[in-house]
Amino acid sequence: MFKKGSKLYSIFTGTCPKCHEESMYTNPNPYAISKLFSMHERCSNCDTKYKIEPSFFYGSMYVSYGVGIAFAVAAFIISYVFLGSSTTTAFVAIIFTLVVFYPIIVRLSRNIWINIFMSYDKKLAKKD
Repeated sequence: MFKKGSKLYSIFTGTCPKCHEESMYTNPNPYAISKLFSMHERCSNCDTKYKIEPSFFYGSMYVSYGVGIAFAVAAFIISYVFLGSSTTTAFVAIIFTLVVFYPIIVRLSRNIWINIFMSYDKKLAKKD
């Protein structure tokens, strides 16, 4: 399920959606906030251009909303249902979760967005 060749591999590792060989980001650590949005222009292995058109990743904001809701619901369920906290504490847990996981949410949404438009190509995987 998470092997090279699957979209989930590219989404969770942040690798090129075409060859799965190189990270799309200049710094793979999402918590390096100054480099959060910094991406390579092209893949050094298969020469895939990441920004298909100007402002391509604006569409990832729609995906980010859904991913953020998923994180918020998970925080609420863990806090309110499993830990038995009050509604106010659960709300604080949601806010805390969204702030802490913001860089991961941004990267995941960008990875999901680009993987909607590009697919893995076996021929490009290990180009010499």
